[in-house]
Amino acid sequence: MSRFALRHLPLALIAAPLALALASCGGDKKEAGGLSGEAIEKVAAPAGKAWGDVIVKTPEGGYLMGNPDAPIKVLEFGSLTCSHCAEFAEASSVELRDTFVASGRVSFEFRNFVRDPIDITAAQIIRCAAPESFFALTDQAFANQAEMFAAWQNAGEARVQQISAMSPESRGSAIADAAGLSDFFAARGLSKDQVATCLAKSADAKALADGAQQAGEDYDIQGTPTFVINGQKADVSNWAEVKARLETMGAR
Repeated sequence: MSRFALRHLPLALIAAPLALALASCGGDKKEAGGLSGEAIEKVAAPAGKAWGDVIVKTPEGGYLMGNPDAPIKVLEFGSLTCSHCAEFAEASSVELRDTFVASGRVSFEFRNFVRDPIDITAAQIIRCAAPESFFALTDQAFANQAEMFAAWQNAGEARVQQISAMSPESRGSAIADAAGLSDFFAARGLSKDQVATCLAKSADAKALADGAQQAGEDYDIQGTPTFVINGQKADVSNWAEVKARLETMGAR
């Protein structure tokens, strides 16, 4: 979500579900580590599969697509309410999956770096589905940002204040309804009952926030998206820069 949109979310609602230090959209980057720069041979996927279809949940709580032993490992910390993250997803998703990940040279991991209650709610819902659906649903959520923000604004101040007073177990479903997320994901195979059950698990919301807090400390995350390539924070912020870095590292 843009800084403008965040200003229109009451501070009490942002802080109410969890204590969470919010990061901005965008931020400073550091130089990434690299390989020798020579072209890397492609790595064949398991028989009958494409690397883009190999998706697993990582011990750190992210979702990884591709060859888990790929010599180039890209990690994105992203927020579902960050406009820059949505721009990266739109620009990168097809080529990143079908060219770079498909080669077996590159793996791509996404970790939710939640910044506000709508972000947490959307992330929880996506994680209700099977891991194989994670990247598709995440991309669709990014594409739906404008509609999600509009629905939230249209809910009105009175409804927002009412939601902020709810218990953590009830608040997620109320946010999902007000932001249009319940209907959006119901159209993509997640029933409203299934979503409500997932969102009632306030411990899951806390885990997402705790993960973001820890990642912020571990990687000095100042904004989203933040990229870590082969273990080092990278000075890249858009797909053109990430693509160029991967090619320089041998994914070509």
